[in-house]
Amino acid sequence: MACDLTKGRALNCRDIVGGIKSVYFADYGDPGAATMTDDEITDYGASFTVYKYDLKGNSSFEQTVTASRENGTVFFEQVLNLTLPKLTKEDNKELKLMAYGRPHVFVQAYNDNVFAMGLEHGADVTGGTVVTGAAMGDLSGYTLTLTAQEVLPANFIAGATATDPFGGLATSVVTVTEGTNS
Repeated sequence: MACDLTKGRALNCRDIVGGIKSVYFADYGDPGAATMTDDEITDYGASFTVYKYDLKGNSSFEQTVTASRENGTVFFEQVLNLTLPKLTKEDNKELKLMAYGRPHVFVQAYNDNVFAMGLEHGADVTGGTVVTGAAMGDLSGYTLTLTAQEVLPANFIAGATATDPFGGLATSVVTVTEGTNS
């Protein structure tokens, strides 16, 4: 494997914003193997269904590079922190299933980039709360932390747009199940 650098990086324009717009969950293994071109996912081995969760503030996605010179290893820890306001019995059921499984997670940023979290190993719910709050202005809802450890950073999905986050996939059909209000 060549480890030589291939390019530099200029100072970019200030035309971006932070934050997560939506996350999409797929059951572990359903997408099949990813096809990559230049470290971008251009297709999957199967068609699959994702479940969309809309977000508004207080959620974040972070990747940490963990490297050991002594061991010659590098991996990427991907952490998704979600805040989901409003407690419902329907959400309790789904979040329990999410905690029992290890879904693949697709994170759509406000810039409409979509990242595949837990590409090979899935993501685990590693913490969270079900909280009613103490004061009237406090959160009554859920916080969840999902963590994945992967050999590669979360890959971009090719051709993602605001209206079609999976539009750049060559042949895989992704059925998006929209969220509902409870």
